[in-house]
Amino acid sequence: MDTLSISIPDILVADGFISPADQEKIHAFSERSGMSYLKIALNFGYVSRKNYERSLGNAGYQFAEIRNETFDQKILDQVDLKFANDQLGLPLRIENNKVVTVLADPSNNLFLDFVRFTYDLEPEVIVASDLEITWLSHKLTGQKYVKSSVFELLKRDPKSSASTTFTAPQLAFIFILWGLTAIGLFLNFKTVSIGINLVISSFFLVAIIFKLFLALVGSRFELHQAVTKTELRAIVNDELPVYTILLPVYKEDKLIKKLIWNLQSLDYPREQLDIKLLIEEDDSKTLGAVKDLDFPAVFEVIVVPFHMPKTKPKACNYGLHFSRGQYLTIYDAEDIPDTDQLKKVVALFNKLPENYICIQSALNYFNRNENFLTRMFTLEYSYWFDYMLPGLDTLDIPIPLGGTSNHFKMDVLIELGAWDPFNVTEDADLGVRAYAKGYKVAIINSTTYEEANNNFWNWIRQRSRWIKGYMQTYLVHMRNPVALIKKIGFRGFLGFNFFIGATSATFLIYPVLLIIFICYLIFDFSTIRNLFPDWVLFMSIFNLMVGNILMIYINMMAVFKRRYFELILFAIANPIYWLMHSVAAYMGLYQLITNPFYWEKTNHGLSKVNNPTNVIK
Repeated sequence: MDTLSISIPDILVADGFISPADQEKIHAFSERSGMSYLKIALNFGYVSRKNYERSLGNAGYQFAEIRNETFDQKILDQVDLKFANDQLGLPLRIENNKVVTVLADPSNNLFLDFVRFTYDLEPEVIVASDLEITWLSHKLTGQKYVKSSVFELLKRDPKSSASTTFTAPQLAFIFILWGLTAIGLFLNFKTVSIGINLVISSFFLVAIIFKLFLALVGSRFELHQAVTKTELRAIVNDELPVYTILLPVYKEDKLIKKLIWNLQSLDYPREQLDIKLLIEEDDSKTLGAVKDLDFPAVFEVIVVPFHMPKTKPKACNYGLHFSRGQYLTIYDAEDIPDTDQLKKVVALFNKLPENYICIQSALNYFNRNENFLTRMFTLEYSYWFDYMLPGLDTLDIPIPLGGTSNHFKMDVLIELGAWDPFNVTEDADLGVRAYAKGYKVAIINSTTYEEANNNFWNWIRQRSRWIKGYMQTYLVHMRNPVALIKKIGFRGFLGFNFFIGATSATFLIYPVLLIIFICYLIFDFSTIRNLFPDWVLFMSIFNLMVGNILMIYINMMAVFKRRYFELILFAIANPIYWLMHSVAAYMGLYQLITNPFYWEKTNHGLSKVNNPTNVIK
């Protein structure tokens, strides 16, 4: 098909879809950034894809189906994916002495001239939608970048990669410990059983007391680093840096419209936002939902080529290759960040010392009163982000980052090797790696509201992944305990063990202590009484009871900073909530052994709260 005699930009203006003033802005932006006019118009909210399609139709063009187009690898090897991605074009093969080229804008002379210069032939243009070209170009030419996304950390710092779940020394330690325990039980069953019981129950109590201590320390402070309204008013929009937002999604087609609405509410200059919607190659549902939008989008679609492991950190690493920002954050599809969050982060980075490379926003839930599960989830997140993390920050202990709304300095994030694609709780791992290299994390007075999981089995799947990731993180960083102490100090080492390590362990221990307590309370099992003297049982039961009471108290504390007083009585149900954690922990432990890199998908958009912005404050 011949190229247009009149350009698509002029057609969009003539059809009334883009104003002349906006056209000048887009042209200027294109010259500064190197992105094509059409890419900017579509991805920065100037025109919807439906209206663009109408303009093409008015000019006599229709989108071709290109997914099954044949290609010549030698032709593709001469194209840089980043250039093809920015220009929304891709040469595929030579046919009839012409270069068959797919283009979203058939009047894109820059790309047409590139084809002529590179192949010394005229292009034969096939017009296709920008999303189909994006899908095809990443699928056919993105292998170099996706391999880097998977193996870069492993190549650069193999000791920090979770690609190996258990090292040989760790396996030897585990089997020797189990062997010695078995021999001890065989030789003196009663004494060894008493010893194991005492160790388990004492560890459980100490771990809970440590969490209470953190919460009490954190309760003395508001969210640590405050940015005032005066500081926000002093910000000059024209001086703000480019800010990258990564949005990793998988089969979230139902949330795309809500996602766009949430992004449009951000108080940040549109042209300084670099928002990447990361879609997996096989996720045709989400890609189709974006294609069918009848209003402008405010993000760029990046298609992540297929490569195992199929995890969120791998997708985020891939998105990094195409990111332009000085700062970067991650949001989930259903997230509702405070509108001024990005400006607050920029203001805080400007006044923090250079060694602060990440700022964590608090996370909480917009559907907190929907059912029992969402109430318990809200209590948990409230004490975690309002008490625990400030406590870790105050005591200078490694902070496990939240899955979203952690804001990074881009250059240092890349220096650290970004996220570990083999770790299913990549954020916690990255927080420890950053701390080990002397970098600091700040907590800011800004909140991102998420959808609390309101379905039991969906919650179990999500929580099993989180706990499995904590186990992975613990195994990775405890490969050499002496080296870890040298990196993070003895206090950091203790904090890491009692916060990262003990979190999973207490969930695994809890049902064991509970079963002993129930058997002792309800049944008159002479065997139990013979094995464990009364003083041993009393100590175990005391540790269990005190541990539960302390966790109920911590949950009750959680309501005060956010004034969620209607949730305070639900703290009494914490023992039930912990039992649910135990189910998830054993599921996570099983997967750690059988399928360590498997990413349990959490289904979003299940909440019946239809207007979450009404319940945020």
